[in-house]
Amino acid sequence: MHMIGYFEGIDSERGIAWRCADSFSLRDFLRLSNRDKVPDHSWLSRTRSRLPHEAHEKVFGWVLKLVAERGLVKGERIGVDGSTMEANAALRTIVRRDNGESYREMLTRMAKESGIDTPGAEDLARFDRKRKGKTLSNADWKSPTDPEAKIARMKDGTTHLAYKPEHAVDLDTGVVVAAPIHPADEGDTTTLSPTLEVAARNLGEVGLAPSEDEPCVVAADKGYHAREPLKALESGVWKTRIAEPEPAKGYLRWHGDDAARKAVYANRARLKSGIGRETMRRRGELVERSFAHVLDRGGMRRAWLRGRENIHKRYMIHVAGFNLGVLMRALHGQGTPREAAETAIAFVFLVQTDAALAFGLIALVDGEFAALVLIAAAPTSS
Repeated sequence: MHMIGYFEGIDSERGIAWRCADSFSLRDFLRLSNRDKVPDHSWLSRTRSRLPHEAHEKVFGWVLKLVAERGLVKGERIGVDGSTMEANAALRTIVRRDNGESYREMLTRMAKESGIDTPGAEDLARFDRKRKGKTLSNADWKSPTDPEAKIARMKDGTTHLAYKPEHAVDLDTGVVVAAPIHPADEGDTTTLSPTLEVAARNLGEVGLAPSEDEPCVVAADKGYHAREPLKALESGVWKTRIAEPEPAKGYLRWHGDDAARKAVYANRARLKSGIGRETMRRRGELVERSFAHVLDRGGMRRAWLRGRENIHKRYMIHVAGFNLGVLMRALHGQGTPREAAETAIAFVFLVQTDAALAFGLIALVDGEFAALVLIAAAPTSS
């Protein structure tokens, strides 16, 4: 049912349950007879809570093996990037970590201290706009309903409580080999190493783990560029092609750190090569495409669950559905069941006789046949 949610683009589990109950074809897919009741959304929640995180990892790994058996996992070039997912918690409900005071209670207290005896909603809003030193730090504030959600700036520029999904994508095929979810306040340089560890483990399950003899290229944008991560990856099984930020004025100061200097210059040389430029183009195309399918079209841009592990369980099933779409597109030319159903199949025939010429077209559109026949009679002789 969660894979149906991905392929149908349904975000909430209530919507998934309603869609499965409404469609006879989806009931057949779920192996339910006409008299069987479709499990409701509470059943989905209970089952997910009872199944451990390792069970969902097994499902993701099983789908990855299916894709790898068709040669759609190369394990030679991996692109990494992160995005944001809005949490199921409102920013206006945050409370202070030290004393549990809500944001509105804090504004009311500060307004009274400034001389406003009975501040109303408009007074608080006006006071909040004008006060100086206004910040929302994760070190000071938390959500009482989802403590693991962090205050972060979304891709559209707004500020919400959020999580940070990160994809490691095979740049030769577009298959997602790892999709962990990190706290939204962690930077790219912090989450790169854990994501690569998950990717190496998943590639090892399909016999394509990177090694020092056969290292794997990792491509990322300039947000992942830092001396310490580059130095840590330089002597391992990953060869970095990470975009370099605009150089600062003056010379780089290494302060005797020759290992960092060697790693930065080696990454720069690999990045400027022809293969490096082509790899970065592939990264921008395939990694962003995976986010568009899973988060935007797949309905996971906003989470309706709470807790990072709980969300990650469903997220892995959605990413497994994305990998199945890559497999279906390679086998049949369509990446989703809906796309396959909407594909028109047409047959063209031509019949010519001495008396007439007949041209016919028979098409299958939306499960129904349509026919068009044109007959041209030969002119009679005088």
